[in-house]
Amino acid sequence: MSTQEVLPEQFAQLFHRYHQVLENDPEGTHDQALPAWHEVPEEERTRLVDATRLALREMEIIGREAKKREDSYFAKPGEAEWGC
Repeated sequence: MSTQEVLPEQFAQLFHRYHQVLENDPEGTHDQALPAWHEVPEEERTRLVDATRLALREMEIIGREAKKREDSYFAKPGEAEWGC
């Protein structure tokens, strides 16, 4: 498995593991425990991994766009226009 495949799989497992915390149920009204990752139906696991992959891709794009804006804001060494 490549790093690109392992990373989303690991994040999806973490999201699954911390689902109850992310659900924000301070009163503990959901007593039913989540099944272990290997017990989650394949379709649901695939959906979670796909969603994680999309989130990671979006984060990468946002990071590239921020870097592009940052790079375009400052002049490259030796290219700055000086004077009025």
